[in-house]
Parts: sequence; structure tokens; C-alpha cells
Amino acid sequence: MPAHRAPTASRVASTRFRSRLHGIYLGYALCFVLFVLSLVVAERWGMPKTWIGFLFLAAPVVIYAVIGIVSRTTNSVEYYVAGRRVPAMYNGMATAADWMSAASFLGMAGTLYLSGYDGLAFVMGWTGGYVLVALLLAPYLRKFGQYTIPDFLGARYEGNLARQIGVLATVMVSFLYVVAQIYGVGLITTRLTGIASFEVGMFLGLGGILVCSFLGGMRAVTWTQVAQYIVLILAYLVPVIWLSIKQTGVPLPHAVYGQQLQQVTQAEERLKADPKEQQVIAAFRQRADELGAKLEDVPIALAAERAEMERLIESLKSVNAPQRQIQAAERALSHLLRDPAATAEAWARERAELQERARPLGGMPDHAKPFAGDPHGDPAERQAYTDSRNNFLALVLCLMMGTAALPHVLTRYYTTPSVREARESVVWSLFFIGLLYLTAPALAVLVKFEVFTSLVGTPFDQLPAWIANWAKVDPSLVSVVDVNHDGVLQLAEMKIGGDIIVLATPEIAGLPYVVSGLVAAGGLAAALSTADGLLLTMANALSHDFYGRMIDPDAPTARRVMISKVLLLIVALAAAFVAARRAADILFLVTAAFSLAASAFFPALVLGIFWKRANRWGAGAGMMAGLAVSVWYLATTQPLLRDWLHLRGPAQLWWGIQPVSAGVFGVPVGLAVTVIVSLLTPRPSPQVEAFVDQLRYPRRGPG
Repeated sequence: MPAHRAPTASRVASTRFRSRLHGIYLGYALCFVLFVLSLVVAERWGMPKTWIGFLFLAAPVVIYAVIGIVSRTTNSVEYYVAGRRVPAMYNGMATAADWMSAASFLGMAGTLYLSGYDGLAFVMGWTGGYVLVALLLAPYLRKFGQYTIPDFLGARYEGNLARQIGVLATVMVSFLYVVAQIYGVGLITTRLTGIASFEVGMFLGLGGILVCSFLGGMRAVTWTQVAQYIVLILAYLVPVIWLSIKQTGVPLPHAVYGQQLQQVTQAEERLKADPKEQQVIAAFRQRADELGAKLEDVPIALAAERAEMERLIESLKSVNAPQRQIQAAERALSHLLRDPAATAEAWARERAELQERARPLGGMPDHAKPFAGDPHGDPAERQAYTDSRNNFLALVLCLMMGTAALPHVLTRYYTTPSVREARESVVWSLFFIGLLYLTAPALAVLVKFEVFTSLVGTPFDQLPAWIANWAKVDPSLVSVVDVNHDGVLQLAEMKIGGDIIVLATPEIAGLPYVVSGLVAAGGLAAALSTADGLLLTMANALSHDFYGRMIDPDAPTARRVMISKVLLLIVALAAAFVAARRAADILFLVTAAFSLAASAFFPALVLGIFWKRANRWGAGAGMMAGLAVSVWYLATTQPLLRDWLHLRGPAQLWWGIQPVSAGVFGVPVGLAVTVIVSLLTPRPSPQVEAFVDQLRYPRRGPG
């Protein structure tokens, strides 16, 4: 009888635990809905927008902080893997929140808005990656049952070589990823609170990130991420449903996607034929040609530029112009004299940007057109079509393999009670992620329809306030200029960044400000949830794998947890410092992280599970080779990185593949090197081969 009572008692306790979770989070969701409705009433009664924005920032963060404080722990199993008792559905929600970062929430619809069909590569790659996770990795990692991905590499490949490389790659990938999240946090916090300084807003948001992961590790992060998912999915769905009703009367945006896409296509044809749009395009083309003439003979152009600046300074002084104008002109002249090569490089970049804006639709492709170019056109058009198609496929593959190799996502499958629930949680993850990803294409089309039909053609003196407000946050996010001096906004006269499409959707559509606050709260939840998971992953890799496994294996558990907390704080501050530089857009940072993760981890993890012959030397060499290839390709082809490294001349793309898909080269190199080196070196020990059998064949494995 005792042998039968223990499992029954365990099931009863598990059922009670799940019922309690259902009650807590259902109550939380209802309270959040009531909170939003109360602010709707308050806005109608005249509550200032700044108060509404502050409440949408403060209230959710306070809730997240309370969850973090209640879940605080120093127990290693709770801190590293949430006690391995997170039910599949809730682990799916937490994984979805961990996964749907600022890039997904802010960047997905923005990329689809700017890129049209090509943006679907992100939807296909990111969702397809979870199929690989379910089939190739999640159940086997849960059966292994430790704390981190470097833990698995160390056990499977017999020693610290693969573990050390795993720690290095984990920190590199996660750091790049978390910089994007902290930038998104700063963007949202600054806009919500009206703080003039982006940096101050960013560090305010950083406090919300640290309060959960610092106090309770994976236990606090997990239950906070479930709460954050509820906020972010409501925040994403409400405005797009509202916009769908406004435009079509149908509350299901997915059902009207095709209809609105057809309307957008018609608007595109109308705008391309508009004489005023063509005037603006001609003006941009003329400016680009002028810069091209300067670049043909840079020394003469620089001399002329210098003489023009000197005349400008003298003119300003002669009319007693404001001192700040004179100083700005003098600084520009000083920079020109100090670094002529940099000036020429800046001219080349400006010319490329002008040439891009001198294309129809402000440089955006036709939204429904599958690829650039024409497969039946002249050689140049056929080549453009081939390059576009190859880049689409390369990005899909890269994102799929990167998704299946991200340490902060894979670690989530250590937290479920069993292998079966690890598999189930992947299915739940796909469901919860799909709610957003299947909505993003519809959101992009609805917003584009709104811009094309309502915003374009508005007199400059009647432009909505959101344009000026977002320009104050970061001028690169949105800018408008009356190029043809007709006093009316043309599409080509507006430059908008993809990172604000979702955040600005309510304002673009003329929805109440409460909806803007709700969307910002959702974006903040997405960025905070992912940042928490990433910071914890880096800190755990350094404290558990580097310090606890390699430096001081006899260190007590409490010391390892404390070191993890200290490292978490250090890494967070370092990432905030980098994010404050605003060096690149969110989506590029995230996709670069996917390339590095795929190159470093995917071959070693998959071969480690499915090929017993893979050994420590093959895995170490393959991980380093794959990572090195991706880093090299990114460094030598990405414009910002080339500028940092002072690389001159045009980038040499391999087969026309863009730098964001660097992993498509790193993964095959890593696979090939792992296989070749493993075959040229001794077999793994019998214990390791038995370990692989235990992972793959449940009847032979422990537990």
C-alpha cells in the first residue's frame, strides 16, 4: 500500500498546485482588465496623459516586483530551475514571454511593415524553430536534468573544454540579445513617462528587470514571466482588433488580412503614380547625384566644402547669429579638417540612404510582392530576384537553428516536472507564441493602410503630435521634412523606423491614449521578461559552470547563488552601458544573436544527442570554428561593425547573403569540423556512449 499512496499523494499535491495557479493568474488577468477599464474612464474624465503613462509603467512593474520578492530564494534547485515543478501550460506561457522579446513585440510588425513579404521569414523561422526544439532537444535536455546548457556540454563531452566554450558562447549570445531588450525598455519607459533623457528612462526600466531575477532566480523569473505574458498578449491583441473594427467592422484581423492587403496594394499603385511623390523622389535623386559627384574627386570636394563652411561661419558672425549656431558650424569645420576620410565615408553613407529614399514608396517594396527583382526580367532583375530569394531562405534556416540553440530558451525545459511535460510545454509555447506571430502580419497591413490613406496628404501644420513626440525620444525613429515645399506630407517625405510601428499604432489610428499606454506596458513586459531570462542565463553560466564547476567545485551552494546575483548585477549594468549608445536597431541585434547561437550550439547539441561518436575534441573544434565563421562574417559585412573596425571599401558578401544570416555559414562549418575531428580522434568513453543511450532510449535511461 505505501508504494501506491506516495504517487497518489504526489498527484493530489500537483493538482492542488495547478488549481491554485489557475485561480491566481485568472484573478490577475481580471484585475489587469479592470485596471485598464478604470483608466479608460479616468481619461474621459480628464486625467493627464503623463499620469496614465506613468500608471501603465508603475503598476505592472510593482506587481512584477511583488512576485519577485515573494519568490525570493537561495535554494539552488529553486534558483536555477524553479524547483522542476512548473506545469507544462505555465512553462509554455513563461517560455513564450521569455521568447517574445522586444524584437518580437516591437520589431516583428515593424519589419513586416517595412519589408512586406520578406518579413515573413521571421515568422516562419522563429515558429519553425520550435519544431526543432520539440523533436531534437527539449525532451533530451529535460531527461539530462541539470541546470544549464554548458552543464550538458560538460557531461556529454567529458570535461571542461566544451563547457568553457559553451560559457563563452552563452555570454556572447545572451549579452547581444539583452542589449536589444534594455534598449527597448529605455525606448518604452522614456515615451511612457515623458522623461527627457533616454538613459534615465532606460535605467528606470532596468530596476524592474533586476528586482525579479536578482531576488528569486528562475523561480521568480518563471512566475513573473507568466504574468508578463498575460499583459503583453492583451496589449498586442487589443489595438489590432480595435483597428480592424475601425477599418472593416470585423473584430477578427486575421479574417480581413487579405481584404486590407488588396487595399494596400491599390494604395501603393496610386502613390507610385502621384506627381507629388515623384517630385520628392526626384529631389532625393538629385541630392544623391550631387554627393556622387563629390565622391568622384574627394580632395576638390573637401576643399570646396571647407571654403563654404568658412564663408558660413563668417556670415553668421557678421549678423551676430546665436553663439550655438556659430559653435556648431565651427565644430563641423574642425571635424572636416581632422578626418577627411571619415567625411568621405559619411558622404557615401548619406548617398546610399538618399538613393534608397529615391525609390517609390519611400524605399519600401510592394507589400505583397514575394521577392525583389523579376525572375523573367533582364540579368540585373533576375540576379536581384535570386539574391532576395536566397536571403529569405537563409534567414528562415538561420532563425530556425538559432531558436533551437538559444540557451535562455532551452534552459526553460529543465523546469518541468517530467520529460513528457517538457514535450507538452513546447506545444503550449507554440500556441502562445502563435497568438502574436499570426497577428503581426495583419497588424502591419492595417497600419500601412492607415498611413497610406489617412496620414499621407496631411498638411504639415496639422500632423499628429505623435510624430514630434517620438522624434524627441530618438530622431532616428521618425522624421518628416517638406522636401518639395508644398506644405503637405508625402510618403517619401517621412522616414519611420520599424521599432516604433507597434508602439505608435494606437496614435497612428487615432485610438484613445489608454490604448497607447496599454501597448507600451505590453512592450515593456516583453522586454523585461526576456531580459530577466537572459541576465539569469549569463549569471548562472558564469557562477555555476565557470566558477562552480571549474574554479571552485567544492564551493557551497549558497556561495554559488550569491555569486550569480552579483554577476547578474554586473552584466546588467554593462549591457545598459552598451544599450545607451543606441548603436544598432533591435532586430539586427537579435538576429545576430541567433546566428551566433546557431553556429556555436546547434551542431554540438544535436550531434551530442544523436551521434555517439562525437567527442570532446570534435565538439570543441566545431563550436569554435562555427562561432569564428559567424563572427568573422558579421564583422566584415555589417556596416556598423565595419565602421567600428575601420574597414573601408564595399563589403564582400558570400553568395549575396546578408550579415544577419551569418549562421547559415557557421552551422555547416561547425557540423563538418565536429564530424571530421571526431573521426580523427579517439572515440568517447563507454560511459559517455551509455549516457547518450540513456538520453535517447527511455527504457534504458534512469528515471
